[in-house]
Amino acid sequence: MIPYGRQKIDQDDIDAVVAALKSDFITTGPLVPEFEKAFAKKVGARHATAVSSGTAALHVACLAAGFKPGIHFATSAMTFVASANCGLYCGWRPTLVDITGNGLMDPGDLERRIRKDTRAFIPVHYGGMTCDMESIQRIAGDDLAIEIIEDACHALGAMYNGYPVGSCHYSNMSCFSFHPVKHVTTGEGGMITTNSDELDVLLKVYRSHGIFKDEKYIGPHDPWYYEIHGLGFNYRMTDFQAALGISQLKKLDSFVKRRRAIASMYDDAFNSNQNFSTIAPPARCVPAYHLYPILLSKGHFSRKREIFDKLKAVGIGVQVHYIPIHYQPYYTRLGFKDGNYPRAEQFYQAELSIPIHPSMSDVDVETVIEKVREIIR
Repeated sequence: MIPYGRQKIDQDDIDAVVAALKSDFITTGPLVPEFEKAFAKKVGARHATAVSSGTAALHVACLAAGFKPGIHFATSAMTFVASANCGLYCGWRPTLVDITGNGLMDPGDLERRIRKDTRAFIPVHYGGMTCDMESIQRIAGDDLAIEIIEDACHALGAMYNGYPVGSCHYSNMSCFSFHPVKHVTTGEGGMITTNSDELDVLLKVYRSHGIFKDEKYIGPHDPWYYEIHGLGFNYRMTDFQAALGISQLKKLDSFVKRRRAIASMYDDAFNSNQNFSTIAPPARCVPAYHLYPILLSKGHFSRKREIFDKLKAVGIGVQVHYIPIHYQPYYTRLGFKDGNYPRAEQFYQAELSIPIHPSMSDVDVETVIEKVREIIR
């Protein structure tokens, strides 16, 4: 089976983890801040905070934003549930936004759905392509009166308008995932970047139970003393995960280069296919290709399960990204209805993700091309 995504682990990654396991620190130690510093430098941000998952990154970012329960936030209708759940964890109320044809948040629909009590946007860089962040920033206001938290879990290594995703040039914070199918992995793990000194302090406090120890914030005290001023969580990253992250981050450029090469092979092979289409990256975006989605033509919508099963049967690990948020029973109970996000709904009917990851050989890619053409006809 050629999976749609998987990690690429080399001996130097293993050696780094083993060395960390043999050190004095198993949980959070010196390698976590080293990883944070390297990551911030890589994406061009002032600060980075390592956490236990991409979902934890989104949740901690919402906590650090500091809004009280009851405010509204806007995110994409076409994304993994974590992009919407993170605001609900804080008692915020979700507004879902329809997408453009490439799966990204539609700024026009965002502007139509904004409310007087909207305080945060969570745009999702679907598949490693970037949202139109200039337009989203304009809607938020020049002074970012509405907080922007980028869900960049798909987009490490991508560029927008000449800026690396994660630089927070158009946002307050950016969130990343290090799940094994992402661009680099720490097993499970995540990161939040920001250029705000204040947010950086809050992010690091909220990932560790909300505990303040620094005398700068709570005054002179005994060495064992700490204070909690708000509820945080245990979202810390371990040192051996950070060791893997440091090693993997050194290979990010080569990993993304290989993903782009595979995407180019697919583009060339599928450019004029009548049975399905590919997705062109939006303007000003250099994608990182976490996913390579193909969109079935309408005549094949009814065959999607058949096509999915046949591709799996011949060893092609396809997947669907994603079921629209408003189709989930929990969100239906919140009042979201079928028919309110027509482009997300059609995208779901059409979308299949075919394999793309740096462990794939050219032979693997040609096999995928051959089987996809053979079965979707």
